[in-house]
Amino acid sequence: MERTNPSSVTASPAVSSLPDLPEPGGLCAIHQPNLFPRLATLAKLFAADYWIVLDDVQFTRCDYQHRACLGPLDEPGRRQWLTVPTRLPQGRPTLIRDALIVDPGRARRKITGTLRQHYGASPHWPTLAQVLDKVLEAFVIGRTAAVAAASTRLLLDLLGWQGQVLSSSDLPSRPGRSQRLADLCAVTGARAYACGTGGMTYLDLASFATRGIAVMPFQPPTASMWSSSRRLSALSAVAAFGPQDVAARMHALALDHGLLVPAA
Repeated sequence: MERTNPSSVTASPAVSSLPDLPEPGGLCAIHQPNLFPRLATLAKLFAADYWIVLDDVQFTRCDYQHRACLGPLDEPGRRQWLTVPTRLPQGRPTLIRDALIVDPGRARRKITGTLRQHYGASPHWPTLAQVLDKVLEAFVIGRTAAVAAASTRLLLDLLGWQGQVLSSSDLPSRPGRSQRLADLCAVTGARAYACGTGGMTYLDLASFATRGIAVMPFQPPTASMWSSSRRLSALSAVAAFGPQDVAARMHALALDHGLLVPAA
């Protein structure tokens, strides 16, 4: 696929040059940075060749950008929210990338204690604790998006994902929900865009079709490990089943959706 000329879309004033882009013809996933994302979200990113972190849109409170829903191992029906207290320096119009952590030191300690309380009894806790330690390093930046993006990327790494991460704020795009997503796919040379069930309700498919980009709906099943995949953080599944098992199920799901090419 011929890569779209970046001059054909309007770049943000902060964009001076494009980052290293993936090889053209890949499968693109675009999603806001989520704190220890839901299993369904992580599975969509796992299926993609690269993830564009949508960090230059408005921050939304009471969403997954700064919080995660946890399910304890011994009480799967109980839910608890894990939240990174966040301050918006520009008020409601604050972009995700500009949201600041309130008292990063205290937030670090709370996250550490809460996750240990929920998953410390898991046989996979030592592995999860290593991931957590690396996520905690991102608190020094003081920005909620940095912590959320790190939590997602490190979980993907744990599952053996080999993809690339880009940021939408580094790429040119035009305003508008569908227009922005289509521009981001086009400028990175995507052959297809992996879209979750929420996105399919508003997406303007024509914006993608005119660029020769296929839209691939992604919807996980609702049984077994996936029964709470649209509500609970992926941490719950990894703690219960282990990284290798979760990765194998995600790989199988991507194959079922036609997003991966089976090995010869």
